[in-house]
Amino acid sequence: MNDELEAKRARGTSWKSIYETLRGEILAMTLQPGQLLDETTLAERFDMSRSPVREALIRLAGEELVVALSNRSTIVAPIEVGTFPKYVEALDIAQRMNTRLAAALRTDEDLKIIARRQKEFESAVRTGVHLRMSEANKQFHVAVAKAGKNPYLTSFYERLLNQGQRMLHLHFEYLERTHDGYLLTDEHNLMLEAIRDKDVERADELAHAHTRQFQANFINFLKENYTTDVSLSLSAAE
Repeated sequence: MNDELEAKRARGTSWKSIYETLRGEILAMTLQPGQLLDETTLAERFDMSRSPVREALIRLAGEELVVALSNRSTIVAPIEVGTFPKYVEALDIAQRMNTRLAAALRTDEDLKIIARRQKEFESAVRTGVHLRMSEANKQFHVAVAKAGKNPYLTSFYERLLNQGQRMLHLHFEYLERTHDGYLLTDEHNLMLEAIRDKDVERADELAHAHTRQFQANFINFLKENYTTDVSLSLSAAE
């Protein structure tokens, strides 16, 4: 009987609490890139069987936040500095296209949602909690993408935003330290204004500048904190 109850629990909501906790810790960099995630240790930590732990890790792997190795162990996904230029190239294209479409096709209801997401982002910035900031930032940009009415581009863009949340966390840290935090909300407000005015070219220009700003600040963060010989220049975001 106990086994049956445990099986039902594993299939129910138990994995969700593990998933949400680990996801938050990965995005907040509490769990560092490359850190080992041992199923037995996690099961003991959460006082659950290994089944919901395994399910949570599978979900995290689906978001590319963890990596399953050939020896069946799991680690927090590394942040691949060497692929950063290609990542930003894809982000730049997706961000510009979705923002252009939003400016062209948005409805009044879309505007209300985007404005609400921006208010939520501003509130998150005031807290100084990077995880809340990155989640609110993602929701703002997803709302913009949904206003563009192309679910394929929205899905691609959202995946890129998910992949970049840890880098965004470091980006926020850099902005706070250099006292450039005003950029976080001002750029979004300008994008919202362009979308409201249906100014497609202005929306494109601002989306491109938004990518460049993220790129420059993340590179500056790396230069300050790490030694790397990897070239991080990117022609698409020049």
